[in-house]
Amino acid sequence: MIKIAYPEHPYKIKTENGKEFIFDMIRKQWVALTPEEWVRQNFLQYLLQVKKYPGGLIAVEKEIRLGELVKRCDIVIYDKTARPLLMTECKAMEVDITVTAAEQIVRYNVSLPVRYLVITNGAYCFAFERTGKDFHPLMEIPEWKE
Repeated sequence: MIKIAYPEHPYKIKTENGKEFIFDMIRKQWVALTPEEWVRQNFLQYLLQVKKYPGGLIAVEKEIRLGELVKRCDIVIYDKTARPLLMTECKAMEVDITVTAAEQIVRYNVSLPVRYLVITNGAYCFAFERTGKDFHPLMEIPEWKE
């Protein structure tokens, strides 16, 4: 398990009709501020500021197909050749990271193969590197390599 130290960031938050919204700088739009979205936005800032991933290579809520089902990956990072590199599944802080969450991201990886898989609930995360058909746990999230 990896403990994340999140960087400071001046989030843009607004309230409309009693609902809170946060500005997603990757999607360039206001989105409902749910507990899962709060984790996603904080983890995005961690990836951008701490791990130095370029914002232009990040997709948020990337649509994928699992057979006839349409699903969305929370965060997908591409390499410089536009191949998917890292996929993150975000859960709300009160949600424990379980085998079910791991199975979910592994299913997504069948449709969108990546080298690195990350599952986080904001407080903790698990990261794995895929080599062939095997997944190996990582002790830290890999940094961007140019």
